[in-house]
Amino acid sequence: MSDENKQPHPMSLRFRGFLPVVVDVETAGFNPERDALLEIAAVMVTMDDNGWLHRGETHVKQIDPFEGANLEQSALDFTGIDPWCLEREAVPEREGLSEIFAPIRKAVKAHDCKRAVLVGHNATFDHNFVFAAAMRADIKRNPFHPFSTFDTATLAGLAYGHTVLAQACKIAGIPFSNKQAHSAAYDAEKTADLFCGIVNRWKELGGFPPPAVMDTPEEDNA
Repeated sequence: MSDENKQPHPMSLRFRGFLPVVVDVETAGFNPERDALLEIAAVMVTMDDNGWLHRGETHVKQIDPFEGANLEQSALDFTGIDPWCLEREAVPEREGLSEIFAPIRKAVKAHDCKRAVLVGHNATFDHNFVFAAAMRADIKRNPFHPFSTFDTATLAGLAYGHTVLAQACKIAGIPFSNKQAHSAAYDAEKTADLFCGIVNRWKELGGFPPPAVMDTPEEDNA
């Protein structure tokens, strides 16, 4: 089939040309400008020919604290991450983010999308840390939309009446281990399962595609 006759990937028609990519970060605090990014995971989301979402491959990198970064001990105690442990095989922000971004850009192209949109549980937190680190590293080709995100805390509140990731997964029938939580890869994969489940459930219930809306004349406000 020629490129002219090739049908666009169904994912490109689902989210206005955006490819959802699930991201979770582990950090040494809450301030993206001051506190260290320590770990990042990105989980791909794919769509089959029938329009159902599925969790794809996971990419994860351990990150060295940037020069002058603040390390809040309470945050390190919470995540259990030792920033200076050699077994982490951590790399500088520029190297780590470049290796995370490369397969995302490839997936955007493969799905005929124009940009990635970050999916996260309380997505603003992850989005802010990713963009602050990318700016510090002077990375020009950031694949993510600069401000739009899909937040699974909000979606889970709508779908299941709960915003906590562990509880929302439990209600959705997704196994969740508190012992494995607060690993970027584990949390991102569970967030991806939650996101795919909510979107697929909406489709199953007939919410997507939406019914056709006829153009109507503008109301006379006089």
